[in-house]
Amino acid sequence: MTAHHKDYYTAKWAAAHEDILSFFNPVWLSPLENAYLWVTGWKPSMAFRLLVGATSELSDEQVKSIDALKVKIRAEEERVEREMERQQVALGDRKMVELARLNSSTRVRTSGCTSDSHLNNQLDGLVEVALKGLMISLERVMKMADCVRLKTLKGLLDILNPTQCVGLLAAITMLQIQMRKWGRKKENLRS
Repeated sequence: MTAHHKDYYTAKWAAAHEDILSFFNPVWLSPLENAYLWVTGWKPSMAFRLLVGATSELSDEQVKSIDALKVKIRAEEERVEREMERQQVALGDRKMVELARLNSSTRVRTSGCTSDSHLNNQLDGLVEVALKGLMISLERVMKMADCVRLKTLKGLLDILNPTQCVGLLAAITMLQIQMRKWGRKKENLRS
């Protein structure tokens, strides 16, 4: 099961390299599903909440191990959130805003003038470099979040016995299926 998850993330990362923005607002998800996204996927700490109702009784040793994993995963979630916040701040950074303003005002001033095409080309180049840096940063944040998801899943599956693992995986799958159903139902009611 974890091998399938790793394969999924490998394919996701390859596709994200081509178009990272589509993973931050996926059109294939309903608005309800999008509302529950955490950096392009499920929030790792959610698995701990599902664990309570999805598994048979946990031993004292399992509870201690799960509590330790929960603390570690929460710290990693916070690290991802800080990095995502840093990227959002960078987008509104004074240099980025000034570059966008300059690009926009230059286009308005020089529309129809071929003599200023060199300036427009330079601005296009600067904008492209700035956007490429942003896309690379967003891709890195997505990969950080996906790694936390994988660590959470692997950590829990290592702690649980086989029957408990099946219960947890079934609960995660059922939650995703129900979210899809509820989201589609809401969309159909609006149409």
